[in-house]
Amino acid sequence: MAESTDVSLRQYYAARAREYESIYEKSERQPDLRKLERLLPDMLAGRRVLELACGTGYWTQFLIRKARSTVAVDASTETLALAAAKALPPERVELRVADVYALPQELGLFDGAFAGFWWSHVPVREQPRFVESLDRRLAAGGRVVLLDNHYVEGSSTSISHRDEDGNSYQKRRLADGSEHTVLKNFPTEAELNAAIGEFGRNSQFVRLEYYWVFIYEKP
Repeated sequence: MAESTDVSLRQYYAARAREYESIYEKSERQPDLRKLERLLPDMLAGRRVLELACGTGYWTQFLIRKARSTVAVDASTETLALAAAKALPPERVELRVADVYALPQELGLFDGAFAGFWWSHVPVREQPRFVESLDRRLAAGGRVVLLDNHYVEGSSTSISHRDEDGNSYQKRRLADGSEHTVLKNFPTEAELNAAIGEFGRNSQFVRLEYYWVFIYEKP
């Protein structure tokens, strides 16, 4: 189940690559987005940052304003190609193809990590594997910043169904007319803390109208 979900998600984002950033054009979300663009760089300022599932590099361009350097990884070559086309400083940003569930040791250690709109796509059963993979790439005291959506009626895509593990799904239609079933979870603060467990301390939860930010540090 998890493997098939991961494959279908990769196929969806490969197909969606060129319209990926249209989600940031929703008018009602603009005040929240401006806040995030200001807040996120300070959260990881001065750190060597591992960005997970970086997609088109939309959030990379803001993180790198204050991060010492960033290694941004994604499983999709299609979205990474769009990230490479952005004006990211090549001396401080490295783009890599990598599996976030099995991050290669050669990446080294980081004192910061960021994942934007990725946690919601991690199946409940796979959360421990993801957290452990990330933890192996963090130095002690490393800070992790997760950014994702709240479900907001009238703005979010409706949930089509849920499975026996508690994962929720949406039906999404792309510009080419294709329809995709996408896993999209909306966790609570308590669920995030439970999922991180012993791998995190000093957690913080920042609630905006349409988005949340969850921050923790490696012990």
